[in-house]
Amino acid sequence: MDHLRAAASGAPSPEDGAPDLADLLRRCGRADEGAFARLYDATAARVHGLALRVVRDPAQAEEVTQEAFLEIWRTATRYDAAKGSALGWLLTITHRRAVDRVRAAEAATRRDATYHHQNRPVDHDATAEAAQASLEAHRVRTAMRTLTEVQREALGLAYFGGYTHTEVATMLDLPVGTAKTRIRDGLIRLRDALGVAQ
Repeated sequence: MDHLRAAASGAPSPEDGAPDLADLLRRCGRADEGAFARLYDATAARVHGLALRVVRDPAQAEEVTQEAFLEIWRTATRYDAAKGSALGWLLTITHRRAVDRVRAAEAATRRDATYHHQNRPVDHDATAEAAQASLEAHRVRTAMRTLTEVQREALGLAYFGGYTHTEVATMLDLPVGTAKTRIRDGLIRLRDALGVAQ
């Protein structure tokens, strides 16, 4: 008689070969791993299908399915048959987990967009930059023409050639002090020609 009532209500009966999910949940609440394995086998396709419909990504859906079953295992004692079907309870947990995953992904996307917007390099005009560098180079060349030949030679070696004062002195066959004086005097004159304030 019970199986006829179950059939009339649309609930699976034990004779149909479908497991009693409410009973499996009660047993999971008592840490029955075998019952959990049967519960998983009976409902995993439905749980995964719901997760996939919500998150729309197979890999994410697999993770949501795992998270949902972990929560089901941990909270099986909270299932109350008086409040709804066992499958409805399982799918509610799954739906909540899937929605949480979608919201977390959207929040991460917003954070990334905000970060990239705030930290993007400032656009610059490469042509203007090149023109500025060219103007500066022209000003320096013009200013260098105001130096004496010996100052220009010493400065060229020290600042454009990268040589030390001692190396400049050796290359020009001068005492180190004389080389330093020529470089210093050349810098003063160059600074004045460029209009650089002291």
